[in-house]
Amino acid sequence: MKDTPALRLWRGHTVHQRSVPFEHRFKYGLALIDVDIDRLNEADQQSTVFSVDGSNLFSFNRKDHGARERAPLRPWAEQQFSNAGIDLKGGVIRLVTFPRHAFYKFAPISLWLGHGPDGALEGILYEVNNTFGETHVYVAETPDGSRHQHQTDKVFHVSPFFDVSGTYQFTLRWSDTDLRLIVATQKDGAQTHMATIAAKAQPATAASFTKLALTKPLSTLAVTLGIHWQALKLWIKGAKYHSKPKQSAVRTTIARQKNAAPEAAPRLERTA
Repeated sequence: MKDTPALRLWRGHTVHQRSVPFEHRFKYGLALIDVDIDRLNEADQQSTVFSVDGSNLFSFNRKDHGARERAPLRPWAEQQFSNAGIDLKGGVIRLVTFPRHAFYKFAPISLWLGHGPDGALEGILYEVNNTFGETHVYVAETPDGSRHQHQTDKVFHVSPFFDVSGTYQFTLRWSDTDLRLIVATQKDGAQTHMATIAAKAQPATAASFTKLALTKPLSTLAVTLGIHWQALKLWIKGAKYHSKPKQSAVRTTIARQKNAAPEAAPRLERTA
């Protein structure tokens, strides 16, 4: 972990597959960053077109995450881990999220990866956001291994075309070069929806960020536009609309480990 840069860029794609009451599938390219939350000053200096808590072509702002304050992120993150009985003992926390691009920010999901002093991954915060400005955090302990699977009740509204019921199954594979995330929604014993992210790490240089801006202009805004475009398609197809319920006062849920055979995990597409 000590040799890992303070900031990295990830390029890949996301796939969403709805199974009920009809099939609906889409795929988009995406870009993510991951930052060491204790080395934000280094991240701020790593690229001329990237800034921390400032304006630039791409940026990362602390107020977009955690307690939503321009303050150190570690105390908030450690408290979330501690609530689930996870003690990082001062280990590295890396935050995987969508960057701000041209002053716009929306991250459907961010991953806080908490490591122990030996570099082993000890816990994950799945920070889930909806387009109404609401957030819910699912906290999970990670056993040894490169593949981590957790299950939790769905308690947060993310789409007007799904009600707040059923369970989430998170499956994460994480290495220095590859990220694979599956979020499967299940209800009444059947899978109703699956979202995947597959991405590969790149150096976070001015050249790589500039290439991203040229090949995927307004990439972060495109995430939100894509959500609304697909929602329109679902409405046209006749998907049932569910009004947004009032958000629960409980904003954090502890996810439990799910021990499934390796072959039970849904297959991810290769990164283009």
